[in-house]
Amino acid sequence: MAKEYDIGKAASKCVQCSRQLQTGEEFVATVKEAGDEFQRQDFCITCWSAAGRDESAMLAVWRSRVPQSHEKNKLLVDNEVIVNFFDRLDGAEEPAKINFRFILGLVLMRKKLLVYDRMRKEPDGREVWQMHFRSDQRAVEVTDPHMDDVKIAEVSQQLNQIMEVNL
Repeated sequence: MAKEYDIGKAASKCVQCSRQLQTGEEFVATVKEAGDEFQRQDFCITCWSAAGRDESAMLAVWRSRVPQSHEKNKLLVDNEVIVNFFDRLDGAEEPAKINFRFILGLVLMRKKLLVYDRMRKEPDGREVWQMHFRSDQRAVEVTDPHMDDVKIAEVSQQLNQIMEVNL
């Protein structure tokens, strides 16, 4: 069976100093691979700025604000973060990463940043979508993992847990 990634939700405090993040406060959110999970960590701006971070070890980094308590949770990630996450998963062979990259590709297509060109069938039966970025015509390939609707919804929910502000 394919390996599933457990994904932590956003914390309500800084992972480094443990200070509670306040409504309206800006913070930095990161996602990195930690064993069998994608680990999300939130940092207050002070802690993020004080320590040198190796961002190359992270799959995604973005800035956000703690929402008002009455605000609905929303995706607070810009297109650059999504593209970066998508690119960093390139070449992954683990089924869970292939699934995440496929969903990110669909998100980028929906945002009209990524354009589907054609599908290529590999000798082993895998289907590979050949695509390009609208902005710079950079070619990319995405393996279609043939997820059913339930699996797509599950991976999409996991992706929302990573990218959403849910304090």
